[in-house]
Amino acid sequence: MPAESSLIHDLPAVTIRRIAVSDMSNNVYLLTAKKSGVQVLIDAADDAPAIRELMGRAVGDTPCSPGVKAVLTTHQHWDHIRALPEFDVAGVELLAGERDAGEIEAQQGVAVDRLLTHGETVTYDGVTLEVIHLRGHTPGSLAFALNVEDGPTHLFTGDSLFPGGVGKTWSDEDFVQLIDDVEARLFAVYEDDSVVHPGHGDPTTLGTERPHLSEWRRRGW
Repeated sequence: MPAESSLIHDLPAVTIRRIAVSDMSNNVYLLTAKKSGVQVLIDAADDAPAIRELMGRAVGDTPCSPGVKAVLTTHQHWDHIRALPEFDVAGVELLAGERDAGEIEAQQGVAVDRLLTHGETVTYDGVTLEVIHLRGHTPGSLAFALNVEDGPTHLFTGDSLFPGGVGKTWSDEDFVQLIDDVEARLFAVYEDDSVVHPGHGDPTTLGTERPHLSEWRRRGW
């Protein structure tokens, strides 16, 4: 993704920047609070230098000195966590779903500082995210919701929801669990203008995808 495209949403209180890294084209998201400079990174995928460059581009987003305070991981799969050791340092909190954290720690040799469960709220100075547990792609997959005053919600869905369907599952039971959670915990809760930021590929909205839910359920993926 070209440097000039990293800023994808300039919201009243927060900027959202994105880059795609590695041969898997993983999306990495950086949220910067304009007043405090606090930054939250979602999915430290492969290519730490590219992520550092993304952070550098955010310097102008705030009059304060920006700095990453937390790295939130949507799920345990290797392509989303390869740069985590670069951020396992003092002053940066690593957060992940409680059912995926052990595998993340084993793969990357890091210590997850906070285990997240459905319905929690993660708050830093100027960045508040709701935690949504979406079971099926992995046991502890999470999405994060950034609510915006007088604007659409922004949903960071990892590999659980994409344009055109839910994420990959490995059994019929897992698929049913995932689409049930996506319907009940995303589509039934958030408005149609909510922006979906997936773990790979382009964004979409809940309104764009809602008419296809029954089709996804019938086809089984």
